[in-house]
Amino acid sequence: MDSIFELVNLLSTADRKLFRQFLKQKNTRNDVKNLTLLDLIETDDIEGLKKLTASDKNKDAYHALRKRLQDNLLLFISQKTFESNHSDTYDALRLVVVGRFLLENNVAKIAFKCLDKAERLAEHLEQFNLLNELLLLKLQYAHITGAEDLEVLTARFMQNQSRMLCEAKLNIAYAFLRQELQQVQLKGKIVNLSALLLRTIRKYKISFQDLMTYKSIYQILFIANEYAAIQRDYTLIERYINRTNLFIESQTGDKQSYLFYHISILYFLANFQLRQYSFTNSLSYLQQMMDLMLKDSRYYANFYLRHQLLSALNLFYTDHAGDAITLLDAAISKIKLTAKSEDVEDLRICLIMFLALCNDRKCLKQLSGLTRSDAWYEKKMGMLWTIRKNLTEILVQIQFNNFELAQSRLVSFRRRYQKYLRETSEERVLLFLKLVEKYLLNPEVANEPAFRKSSSALLNEMENKDIFNLSFIAWLIARWDKRSAHKIIVSLIHDDHYSATVLRAY
Repeated sequence: MDSIFELVNLLSTADRKLFRQFLKQKNTRNDVKNLTLLDLIETDDIEGLKKLTASDKNKDAYHALRKRLQDNLLLFISQKTFESNHSDTYDALRLVVVGRFLLENNVAKIAFKCLDKAERLAEHLEQFNLLNELLLLKLQYAHITGAEDLEVLTARFMQNQSRMLCEAKLNIAYAFLRQELQQVQLKGKIVNLSALLLRTIRKYKISFQDLMTYKSIYQILFIANEYAAIQRDYTLIERYINRTNLFIESQTGDKQSYLFYHISILYFLANFQLRQYSFTNSLSYLQQMMDLMLKDSRYYANFYLRHQLLSALNLFYTDHAGDAITLLDAAISKIKLTAKSEDVEDLRICLIMFLALCNDRKCLKQLSGLTRSDAWYEKKMGMLWTIRKNLTEILVQIQFNNFELAQSRLVSFRRRYQKYLRETSEERVLLFLKLVEKYLLNPEVANEPAFRKSSSALLNEMENKDIFNLSFIAWLIARWDKRSAHKIIVSLIHDDHYSATVLRAY
């Protein structure tokens, strides 16, 4: 996507008008073409852009024009963000900027008052880098009348340096773990999560106490949640979930400063409970999550789509498919240009899955909305997500008798992912695909006991207890069962007698 187009999409309609005014004020000549270029990019006028780059000379001028327009966009966005953001962090930053200006102009008394207030805010928010900057500023002017005692100021500065170092080590450790996680996602690297965490903590000399903060709990839980999703086994991270619960329960006092991390943690907890079939607990965490989201419009917008996704999944797997589909439809209709592509794609694939499992042909139309390349999905959404997306497409095309297209997709899937699946010991996906292909080539095979036995046997594998894997198996069982795949998966989750019956029958 065009970088300028991406920046423009971050602006509201009102902000775009203000940006045009901003450009007009900066333009000192009448022949400046920045507004023309902005119009062409916004309307995706390819022919108009070609005219701007008709010759080599024009191409050079065009790139210079683009550079200036992008710089002006960044300047406008930074000013707008600074003006409109009313968070305590920005308030502290404003006070530091004002304090520095006043000290440089010999208005020391008011300057130190500004810096004192900024320090209290930064201390409360644990903004150690900002604290470092303002303490250095105070030290720089410690010689003038009205300044604090140098020894006291130095002690606070050194203490903050220690906390900065601790935070830096945590961030480095988190970056290392994210890098390792990417190797697991994209290259199928096999790791033991507990051993990896312990090795990382020792490597960067991080104490247990350092880990007991909202931010570090969030970071560890993020890694653990992604790891469990890859392994399709959320029991692997139960110990981290239990520790997180204990941490949340032990926290008292003001939590407003940690709202982002608190909401994120509740999201991970809700997802964990969902994947463990603890739907009541999952909904309880989602309610707590929404209560916190409503406290700040920024976080409401940031987490809304993810909250709706988990809410819909809870509804679907507790036999309220219609409500789940309605909820997702409503969420997708409210998607804004600023929404994260990952959240949007999650909603779309989830809706496709819901519709397909309910035998609703609308899933074909929704499927056509997944227009990105597999390479894009692999990079942005991860290998596991992309494999599921491709499997879903194959099943949907078979379900609605588009057999040639399904066969083509199946061949492409094997060509692209067979080696990866074997290298990562995911032969059961290939086994599932083999059963799907048998049905594709001869739908009558669903009536054969051997086919039913092989399909039902997939339920015995621990990894297939995951609700998404179970959904694929339910699709297979639905080839001979008279009920929809949705009704089958609800029975598999909630009715132990039904699961046992399916396994014993063949």
